[in-house]
Amino acid sequence: MAQDQPTAAQLENVKAAVRALLHQPDYDDGSAGPVLVRLAWHSAGTYCAKTKTGGSNGAGMRYEKEGGDPANAGLQHARAFLEPIKAKFPWITYADLWTLAAIVAIQEMGGPVIDWRSGRTDFTDDSKLPPRGRLPDGAQGADHLRFIFYRMGFNDQEIVALSGAHNLGRCHTDRSGFDGKWVNNPTRFSNQYFKLLLANDWKKKVLPNGVEQFVYVEEDVEAEDGEKPEELMMLPTDVSLLSDPSFRPWVERYAADKDLFFDHFAKVFAKLLELGIQRDAEGRIINDENIEDGYRSAPKKSDTAAAPGDQGTRQVGHKAGPLREENARFQARKNGAKL
Repeated sequence: MAQDQPTAAQLENVKAAVRALLHQPDYDDGSAGPVLVRLAWHSAGTYCAKTKTGGSNGAGMRYEKEGGDPANAGLQHARAFLEPIKAKFPWITYADLWTLAAIVAIQEMGGPVIDWRSGRTDFTDDSKLPPRGRLPDGAQGADHLRFIFYRMGFNDQEIVALSGAHNLGRCHTDRSGFDGKWVNNPTRFSNQYFKLLLANDWKKKVLPNGVEQFVYVEEDVEAEDGEKPEELMMLPTDVSLLSDPSFRPWVERYAADKDLFFDHFAKVFAKLLELGIQRDAEGRIINDENIEDGYRSAPKKSDTAAAPGDQGTRQVGHKAGPLREENARFQARKNGAKL
């Protein structure tokens, strides 16, 4: 239903609730933060500057047309983590909640403060969703990165800065096909990604599923339990930053200057979250769907990461069978972990 824009006090309550849910000892490396950042990234990264389609308005991943995109595999967990907040604050739109949660998570994980403005609405159907295939493919190289990011309106410096989000989280073979983490501490935002990209000798490795990635393991270092530490990984797109004459200087600058990276990342991530958003001089969103329907918050969905079978024919879960087995395994591991 359409309603008034949220107040600053209301949004502070949502931020506090996001901070409270970040600690997830039974999920990945103990934090929901990285996957929340990925959720916001993918919700906005469908934008096309030429056609003015896609972007962070609408929360399109609620529909199979976008949520079922293989590039979004695993993000049902991020959406489920946020459902208790949606239940507590039903007035907030999913589009605002997903993007707000990311900037809160980044700051709580040691990253910069990122400007964020509210007002996104939730689409009432999937008619305005962009086609699949607009998100980056980590198996590609520098030309692919430019194709994807130039479409959104980013330049080479911004592409490298956004790549720094790989300081957070890890890849999963049952989601992206890749496996492993980029840095030693994947729940702490830093410029370590750039330092490691430059310092280590990255070797190509073919995973059992046939996917190629690059890996590095410190052979002479033992973990506390006496076992070798987990190997680190880089995607082909990450390694391509080193060989490209325009990208590499920014890798080097960010590796040498954390403050510069934080400043540039804060600016470009704020830009990312505004993709597809049109505002008037007073900051009000004036996209057609916002003018027509106002600040419309979609009904709350399931608290679990499983895709419910009783959703409508255009909703996530109706034709998302391949994800259900993964969801069931995660729920079994979670064993009632607090969302």
